[in-house]
Amino acid sequence: MAEASTQAPPKWLTPSEMEAWRAYILTSRRLMEVLEQALNNHDLSIADYEVLAQLSDAPGRRMRMSELADAALLSRSRLSHRMKVMEQAGLIRKEECPDDRRGAFAVMTEKGWGAIVAAAPDHVASVRRVFTDVLTSADQQVIARSFTTIQNLLKGDTCSS
Repeated sequence: MAEASTQAPPKWLTPSEMEAWRAYILTSRRLMEVLEQALNNHDLSIADYEVLAQLSDAPGRRMRMSELADAALLSRSRLSHRMKVMEQAGLIRKEECPDDRRGAFAVMTEKGWGAIVAAAPDHVASVRRVFTDVLTSADQQVIARSFTTIQNLLKGDTCSS
């Protein structure tokens, strides 16, 4: 005998909620494609650029791998893969942590610094062209406030449905 479901029916999206959700999904995917394309001439992916950007802002251009993964919004396994690729390209190097044998640092090399310095103008130009310059200041404030609210929710709730 089959058990009766006690689960509440789904709360379907309203037409305006669906419109907002679809606009976000489609735009965010296309935005990432455009930002990737802007880095093609620099032989960097958007993930590479984000790793280099995080390291360029860090003291001594170095970060613990775990902190870098969190800051760049990469899983530890994805960061590990990116590190191998970026090490082979000479953009970063990995150093053991002297006071924690299990820990390691990602360190930007001079070649990595040169790569981000060269790529940053094209990256910023594409961000301006497809994002900031097409939005009013009020739009930017709404987006910042909205996505900060969502980001704060997700920081403590990465596995819920």
